[in-house]
Amino acid sequence: MLNPFISLSTRFLTVPLFSATTTTRPVCGCMRKMTAAASPPPLCPKFVSVEGADIVSRSNLEGVRFSLVSYNILAQVYVKSSYFPHSPSPSLKWKSRSKEVLTILKNVGADFLCLQEVDEYESFYKQNMESHGYSSIYIQRSGQKRDGCGIFYKHKRAELLFEEIIEYNDLVNSVQEESCSRGDEVIERDANGDKSGEAKNGASSNSTSEDRGDPNDPRVRLKRDCVGIMAAFRLKNASRHVIIVANTHLYWDPEWADVKLAQAKYLKLRLSQFKILVSDKFECSPSVCLAGDFNSTPGDQVYQYLISGNSSVDDVHIPLCSAYGDTRGEPSFTNCTPDFTDTLDYIFFSPDHKIKAVSLLQLPEADSPDVLGGLPNFYHPSDHLPIGAEFEFSIE
Repeated sequence: MLNPFISLSTRFLTVPLFSATTTTRPVCGCMRKMTAAASPPPLCPKFVSVEGADIVSRSNLEGVRFSLVSYNILAQVYVKSSYFPHSPSPSLKWKSRSKEVLTILKNVGADFLCLQEVDEYESFYKQNMESHGYSSIYIQRSGQKRDGCGIFYKHKRAELLFEEIIEYNDLVNSVQEESCSRGDEVIERDANGDKSGEAKNGASSNSTSEDRGDPNDPRVRLKRDCVGIMAAFRLKNASRHVIIVANTHLYWDPEWADVKLAQAKYLKLRLSQFKILVSDKFECSPSVCLAGDFNSTPGDQVYQYLISGNSSVDDVHIPLCSAYGDTRGEPSFTNCTPDFTDTLDYIFFSPDHKIKAVSLLQLPEADSPDVLGGLPNFYHPSDHLPIGAEFEFSIE
């Protein structure tokens, strides 16, 4: 098995496209003055065609389509006015936020929903999404964390075959085994390799409330309680095609870029092994989609590693490309607060079976009034924006 800590050498459509540079945003006074009673409904994005591709693909009678949306919905356990002082207080209330999230998920109507920062799963999301035609699988974060990752799927469109969970704390065991055999530290520390950041992970980015332990101990560094989940589905149509959908949320801290990269390597390893298992068990050649909040910008090591195409693990190879990056470029931002605005969320897919993205979920412009002042607000119930792609593959 490849040691996931060995270093390697080494943008969904925006309408219109805009600068991908990180920006800071002023707080919009008019948004703050809104009352809950006068608040507008959340904005529900629509899928828009990739230029030219949709016209061509629709003439292909043999093509099969499915859609996937990825969305960090912002766990309510992290919603505190001290973390989001720019947000109107009524927009942070669970009663309104939960309804707004459901409205958006229902209206995008994707076949697969990869959600991060899901808390209140059993008490709210599971049953409410079932009423909208979605079954689901879920993994809560390790330790004392209350949120997790969930895959929601339309049970009339897809049949769950089986699933596996990913717990990145398993990397601690790899470090211990490697340390015993080599007698040295095997995790590379490169704090300058990742410039992304997030203003929360149960705490704001400048908070000391998260006890991370001794940063010089690789076993402590890797125990971040992050998780992922992957599952094989069979489409309920004439093709009976098998699709692997994986969803994850990597560690947030920009100063711990080595941890994020180690998680990305472990993720790709597990996904490669899962693909082989699915292929052998069901005698098929499955399509692969990987989505989530990777807490890494397009120029960072994690992003570059995932799309590098040269990840080979014991002769296991799984190429990945970005649904956005391979069409019109990554969006200028998917996370938007006054302190940080940039792209952290992605949908990757393995370009097999002549699969391609034919439409993408529309994102707001950088100067759109609904994002001025930062998120969450009355228009957007999370500090992240949902992204999504509609894929088409040919039946051979």
